[in-house]
Amino acid sequence: MQLPENPKPPRRGILAALRNNFFTGVVVIAPIAVTIWLVWTLIGWIDSWVLPFIPGRYNPLFLIQHYTGLQVDIRGLGVATFLVFAVIVGWIAKGLIGRSLIRWAESLVLSIPLVRSVYSGLKQIVETVLAQGEQNFDRACMVEYPRKGIWAIAFVSTKAKGEVAEKLGDDLISVFLPTTPNPTSGFLLFVPRKDTIELDMTVEDAAKLIISAGLVYPNGKDAKKAVEAMAASKTAK
Repeated sequence: MQLPENPKPPRRGILAALRNNFFTGVVVIAPIAVTIWLVWTLIGWIDSWVLPFIPGRYNPLFLIQHYTGLQVDIRGLGVATFLVFAVIVGWIAKGLIGRSLIRWAESLVLSIPLVRSVYSGLKQIVETVLAQGEQNFDRACMVEYPRKGIWAIAFVSTKAKGEVAEKLGDDLISVFLPTTPNPTSGFLLFVPRKDTIELDMTVEDAAKLIISAGLVYPNGKDAKKAVEAMAASKTAK
C-alpha cells in the first residue's frame, strides 16, 4: 500500500515576508529610538534647569554668541556646565577647608526642622544610588523558593555580616530574589551557601531571563553549564 505523500507547506507570500521584516525592523529600531529620545529629553531638561542659574554674561550661549556672532541653541551645554561644576565642588570638598564648610553648612541645614527632613531623605537616596553603582551584583544563583523542589533565580549580594551572621552563622550569604517581570522589587533572603547553586550565566543574562518571564534564555555554553549544574545538584541530593 502506497502511503500518501506529505503535503508541502504553503509558500509564504510577499506580504507575509514584508510583514515579518517590518516587525523585525521594529524590534531592532524601537529600543534604540526610545533610548535616544529619553537621553535627548533628559539633556534638554537638565539644560533648562541649569542654564537659568548662570548669570547672563557668563552663560555659555551668550559667550558663544558674543565671540562668534552666531545665534545658536546647543543642547548639552547645561549638562557640560553641571559636570564641570560638580567636579570643582568635589575637588573643593576633599580639602580640609571644603570639609569644614560642608560640615558647617550641613549643621545649619539640619537645625531647621522641615528642611532637615527633606535634606536627610534626599541625601540618603543619593548616597544609596551611588553606592549601588559601585557595588553591583556580581553573579547569579539558584535558590529553592518558596519551598523545596521549586527553584528561583536570585542575585548574590554579599556574605552575611554583623548581627545576622552572629545570630544565624557565618556560612550565610545575602541574596536578592527579584520578581517577574519587574526585577526592581523582590525579597532579601539570607541563605546557607550550600543551599545555593551558582550559575555560569552572567548577571545581565539572568536579568533578561527574569524580565522575559523565562522566554529569553542565554545561548550556548553558559546555558548548558547552568543546566548541568542544576542536574548535578539534584543528583547529589
